[in-house]
Amino acid sequence: MLNLIKIKDKKKEQAASAAGKAPVKKQSAGELRLHKDISELNLPKSTSISFPNGKDDLMNFEIIVRPDEGYYLGGTFVFTFQVSPSYPHEPPKVKCKTKVYHPNIDLEGNVCLNILREDWKPVLNINTVIYGLNLLFTQPNDEDPLNHEAAAVLRDNPKLFEANVKRAMAGGYFASVRT
Repeated sequence: MLNLIKIKDKKKEQAASAAGKAPVKKQSAGELRLHKDISELNLPKSTSISFPNGKDDLMNFEIIVRPDEGYYLGGTFVFTFQVSPSYPHEPPKVKCKTKVYHPNIDLEGNVCLNILREDWKPVLNINTVIYGLNLLFTQPNDEDPLNHEAAAVLRDNPKLFEANVKRAMAGGYFASVRT
């Protein structure tokens, strides 16, 4: 039965190609859901979205967060989103492209946000993830860190943490890594 469907689809593609039309790519359920999520985005004023590969590639995009309060005020942080065809049953893969001194983001750009891991549920959407990323900058979490050193400084000496954030955002060094 599956073979018959494939043959039928192939014939449709050949007929469209013969008529001079580009073949229509069938969208996965994940692409359809992502299209809906993006069309319904309600971004905070400190956040924007871009599609580096063009609007035809919705499964890969960037979110730019510019915190308007807190330790990271004045910074610009770029996150890449890679969304699998099985979205929303799997969370998007999110990485921070901007080096940042943060308890919940390591120097490789991995992001520690519970809704991207164990607390992900298909009812959540891209908007929820974006609000979660914004929350990381207004309320860094020292209880579930990826960068344990930054978490310890935040917990034990918030003034030093603030100074370290400012130095890192100005292009300073941390743990012998230039930010």
